[in-house]
Amino acid sequence: MTRMNSEERKARDAAFAELLVSMNPESALRKELVAARERAGLTQSELARRMGTTQSVIARLEIGGRSPSFRTLRRLARVTGSRLVVRLDPVGA
Repeated sequence: MTRMNSEERKARDAAFAELLVSMNPESALRKELVAARERAGLTQSELARRMGTTQSVIARLEIGGRSPSFRTLRRLARVTGSRLVVRLDPVGA
């Protein structure tokens, strides 16, 4: 068995994480929530304050402990300067 160096291991782990996200829409949504916050340069606490909620609510949204409502997604999009897009694709597309 060939040993992987740390760069190969990181690449393999990143590819596996991307595969999991592609197979799980909830995971993809969580990833997008974090990305929107980070693009806006906000901490969880700053985002929470601007949205009128708590840091723990934001943390639960980002780790998947709670599913966001459309109202919450609209507020998050507005606060982070993002555009909310909802799409329903046909099965097999």
